[in-house]
Amino acid sequence: MSAPVEDIVGRLTGLHPRLIDLSLDRLIGLLAKLGHPEQNLPPVIHVAGTNGKGSVCAFLRAMGEAAGLRAHVYTSPHLVRFNERIRVAGTLVDDATLVTALEHVEALNAGAPITVFEVITAVAFHLFAATPADICVLEVGLGGRGDATNVISPPAACAIASISLDHRELLGDTLEAIAAEKAGIMKRGVPVAIGAQPPVARDVLLGEAARVGAVVRLHDRDWSVEPGAAGFRYSDAAGTLDLPLPALPGAHQLDNAGIAIAALRASGLPVPDTAVGVGLVTAEWPARLQRLRGRLAQMLPPEWELWLDGGHNPGAGVALAEHLAGWSGRPVHLVVGTNRAKDSAEFLRPLLPRATSVWAVAEAGQHAALPVAAIIAASGGRARPGPTVVEALRSMPRVNGPARVLICGSLYLAGEVLKQDG
Repeated sequence: MSAPVEDIVGRLTGLHPRLIDLSLDRLIGLLAKLGHPEQNLPPVIHVAGTNGKGSVCAFLRAMGEAAGLRAHVYTSPHLVRFNERIRVAGTLVDDATLVTALEHVEALNAGAPITVFEVITAVAFHLFAATPADICVLEVGLGGRGDATNVISPPAACAIASISLDHRELLGDTLEAIAAEKAGIMKRGVPVAIGAQPPVARDVLLGEAARVGAVVRLHDRDWSVEPGAAGFRYSDAAGTLDLPLPALPGAHQLDNAGIAIAALRASGLPVPDTAVGVGLVTAEWPARLQRLRGRLAQMLPPEWELWLDGGHNPGAGVALAEHLAGWSGRPVHLVVGTNRAKDSAEFLRPLLPRATSVWAVAEAGQHAALPVAAIIAASGGRARPGPTVVEALRSMPRVNGPARVLICGSLYLAGEVLKQDG
């Protein structure tokens, strides 16, 4: 982030002892001082979930823009620049606009206790309400029920991507508890597109939808996706679409694309079927099975491939392992850096059998990085110390022909890798 933005965020960090605090009262009070911008947004699609919600947002934005719609987008966290979190009518917020908005909101808050995420959310709503647009895509920061984004007026549609065990210290120790928190974005009469879920999570979501009166669009009941030789087929009551494969790789992205299509169709927004296909092949979302070709990739032999994914919880580990099954023609080397609060052993468990070698890393600028020794322990002693990405890439054995390298385990690590890859 730029120095002025970093200074403001640093000041705001001291206003509340916790980075995340699932409560809405502080933010509602601040939004009142701003004139309630959250009540003056274009039609909103509100997206929750553990894994895939960022990809769903990327598909929604790309499909909307392919239809000629101006899109506000709010996502988190950022990877390299703070500005990545806020896209105003199709354009990432520039430094000067962001600093002015942050200073304005900071002044109105007048030093009251508040989290940084709540301030950023207020800034996003303030900027969105001041600029005309046709659609607003909001990604939940954490959970749903008590998340700062959940102060909005009823949206045009909601979407809930795959639910997995994550942030248990805040959301609960079971899938049922976490699903109940995610379900908190549902509103009476508002359609909600629900992706593939573990049965216990699905049952909680359906029960909460019935309780509040949300209109459910459920995967494999109300809509479906079916892979084909050169693309996939999406079907629901409104009709069938034969579509190209998404630009975002991985079989799990078909479900995320289906969630986005189901939510868009249910929202009533004017997105023709042709724009759906264009959006699928133009969607971009960094650090989601992203092929790297910069400085780090150039450290490897020319025939090798370097990939980056920010997946970091048990569900993401399973999805990545399924993708690695298709890489069986080449050796796969894993470079893993995780966060202290994550279940690194469960994330690694499905990946280890697919890997030729495993390297544990922790970058100097990586927020909340788990020590290398702890990652090695979580791998059952399988991993070797990098201890950095560059050193791991240098140490990999160049034998047995072309290979693939996957860097994974943390979005914070992904941000540091993108900076280094240039």
